[in-house]
Amino acid sequence: MKRQTIRTGQSSRSGLTRRMAVAGAYAAALAAVAAGLAAPAQAYDGTGAVPGAGHRTPHWAAKDSGTPDVRFRGLSAVSRGTAWLAGTQGTVLRTTDGGTSWRNVSPPGAAELQFRDVEAFDARRAVVLAIGEGEASRVYRTDDGGLTWTESFRNTDARAFYDCLTFFDSRHGLAMSDPVDGKFRILSTSDGGRSWQVLPSAGMPAALEGEAGFAASGQCLVSSGPRDVWLATGGGAHARVLHSADRGLTWSAGDTPVPAGDPARGVFALAFRDRTHGLAVGGDYRADQASPQAGALTADGGRTWTTAAGSPPAYRSGVAWLPYSRTAALAVGPTGTDLTLDAGRTWKTVDTGSYDTVDCPPDLGCWAAGEKGRVARLES
Repeated sequence: MKRQTIRTGQSSRSGLTRRMAVAGAYAAALAAVAAGLAAPAQAYDGTGAVPGAGHRTPHWAAKDSGTPDVRFRGLSAVSRGTAWLAGTQGTVLRTTDGGTSWRNVSPPGAAELQFRDVEAFDARRAVVLAIGEGEASRVYRTDDGGLTWTESFRNTDARAFYDCLTFFDSRHGLAMSDPVDGKFRILSTSDGGRSWQVLPSAGMPAALEGEAGFAASGQCLVSSGPRDVWLATGGGAHARVLHSADRGLTWSAGDTPVPAGDPARGVFALAFRDRTHGLAVGGDYRADQASPQAGALTADGGRTWTTAAGSPPAYRSGVAWLPYSRTAALAVGPTGTDLTLDAGRTWKTVDTGSYDTVDCPPDLGCWAAGEKGRVARLES
């Protein structure tokens, strides 16, 4: 979800200048991390800190979620202080104090559901997606910080399996399902997720045989700006990225160099910093399989994709740009976190902890989450 804050006057300009300065400082510190990667691999202890880089080096600081039996693949970071998590066993958590404490705000009666995506507008309003075949795919919305939830969509088509959702603003959003009748199915909302309608499929290109999306991080469907949205695929002969410039009415497809051809391989996550510059990460999620060419980049809105010269070394399921940076981004997966400082051309591992998803809000409070209740915030 692309969050937009509208302000006017000098305060807006000075605030932007301060945020850009902070982003520059983070980028410089992250560059120090990258420089330290020339050290032997055994120098890393899994905390993200590089020996000799000093105590101010940005690193993942673990936050105790109190849910060691839950895997969180849904994450929406509103700010450094406020974040939402969505995971297995129908679990939704929320923090408003930077992760010091977490409140279980799970929808009642949802214990059998698997929440894989959450999109939050602020500390009180959020939409969560449960995945699965038939009626297991559902959407819930809250307006009071999770005290109460409304089920706004329940899939009644046994052929549909919803994977991800995204919002252009606080009213307009989309959700995507694996192909039905040979095409990806798109849901649309114009009232903030209170109601949903299936969009016509006439503008959607045909799916490849075996092609589907991956509900691995809530980032197989992403948006940038008021109308542009991208959909990541795998499983087919080619790993593709589909793009729509009209909120999901018509789509075009572009092949990526990320290996596919198997139900376990393809593009798992996307991130766009504007309507033209994007990153794709993925690979093969099986732990015993290599994931060469697990990263790709585009500079033309997804029409064409280039293999990262130095791809992430293993399967990655989540990716996020650092706000206000044109070149810095983070990718995460079960075997570590990678950093790029050149807009996805090369990646270097900066942490060996297991995370499934990552999100960076405008105030640079990047968060990551994953298995065994793991959640962390980027700190220096």
